This record gives sequence, C-alpha cells and structure tokens, in this order.
Amino acid sequence: MPLHPTPTARRLLSFFLPHIHPTIPPRAPLPCLLRPLTSTSHANFAVPMPPRPKVNESEILEKFLHGSGPGGQKINKTSSAVQLKHLPTGIVVKSQATRSRTQNRKIARRLLAERLELMEKGGESRKAKVAEKKKKKKNSADKKKRRKYRKLQEEKDVAMAAAAGVEDVGKVRDEGDIDGEEEGEWVLADIEYNEAEADAEEALEREKERVEDEAHTLVDEVEDETRRVGEVEVGVNTPIESTDEKKSA
Repeated sequence: MPLHPTPTARRLLSFFLPHIHPTIPPRAPLPCLLRPLTSTSHANFAVPMPPRPKVNESEILEKFLHGSGPGGQKINKTSSAVQLKHLPTGIVVKSQATRSRTQNRKIARRLLAERLELMEKGGESRKAKVAEKKKKKKNSADKKKRRKYRKLQEEKDVAMAAAAGVEDVGKVRDEGDIDGEEEGEWVLADIEYNEAEADAEEALEREKERVEDEAHTLVDEVEDETRRVGEVEVGVNTPIESTDEKKSA
C-alpha cells in the first residue's frame, strides 16, 4: 500500500530535498541571506600628532619669583611664579597661570618645550599643527555661518514674495520690498548670539581654572603645614644639654 505524505511532510521534503519532488518548486532563500554584508563603522583618517617635546633638566635655570597683577597675597607675596631659562638658546619663559607653584612649574616647562620645538621644526612642530587645525576649524565654522545666513535670507525672500503675490523673487529684491535695515538686524542678532555663546564658554573655562587653582593651593598649604609640623617634632625630640654638661665640657 503506497504511503501518502501529509502536506506538512511534503513541504519539509521539498525544502530539504527538492530533487525528490520535482513538481514542487524549491523554497526561495531568505532575503536576509541575499543582502551583502555591510558595516557602519568609519575609519579614522586623522593625522597623528607628533609626540610632546621634552626638555633636558640639566639645561634649565629655574627661578621662583613673586607674581604680579590680580590674585591677592597668594600671588603678590609668595614666590609662586616660575621663570625658566634655557641655557643653550637663551630662551626665557615665565608662568604664573595658577596660584600653585607645582602647576606653574609644569606649565612653564611645557611652554619652553613648545618654544624649542617651534624654533627647531617650524611648521612641523606640534604647536604649529594645533594652530593650523584651530584655524581650519574656525574657517569651517565661518563658512557654515554664512551658508546658514544665506539660507535664512532666501527663505525670507520667498516668504515675502509669496505674501506680495509675486512669483519672481529677484523682482521683489530689486524693488526694495526687503528692508536693508532689517537684514542688518538679522546679522547683528546672529553676531550677538555667537558672542554670548563664546562669553559663556569663556566664563566656564575661568570657573574651572579657579576651582583647580583653589584645589592646588589647598594641597600646597597642607604640604607646608605637614612639613612645619615635622620640623617642630624634630626640634622637640632633640635632647637639650644641661648646664652641668656644658660646664664639664
């Protein structure tokens, strides 16, 4: 007696063994298996920066000076400012960026290293590359700002032309329906917005520097107090010669 497979069995056989049932067309592969493999990752083609320059400590003459300008007694009455002189080249740099002598020493060494590298390598130095990168970024931001203004101006021209019932936008502009003073107000508002944004960023940077300065100052005061307490303990533990011992000596 011949066996008659059920429809489910026929579908399974047609899927796994399509040559057994030629009358049943083979099942098409899943669409997800036909798509090529793609990746959303992007390669980073940034130009690597040269390593940070280093200065030989044996070629440096270091001095600690009183600072000048605002900052209170911590600046004017303490030797927190650092001055470095590079003996082979005669380059002198000074740093009083913070109220911490430790931080000013690091900043002064970085400034001296940048000056030496700039003198030696010129346009290939790290400082020159950073300055070029900032310049390109600023130029790109200016271009983006101009494109944004032109787009806003075009949208305004189209809107005013539609309100005036004129199809030719250039005709509306030529007839003077667009007020030049209003255009100037747009530009002025854009400039004021950018200046306010820059002022906010600068204020935030100043606040960060102030907090860092206070933290470094507190660390210096703790170190000075610890050193003073240690000197006092050493003086207390030092035995004092009696008068009889001095006479016998």
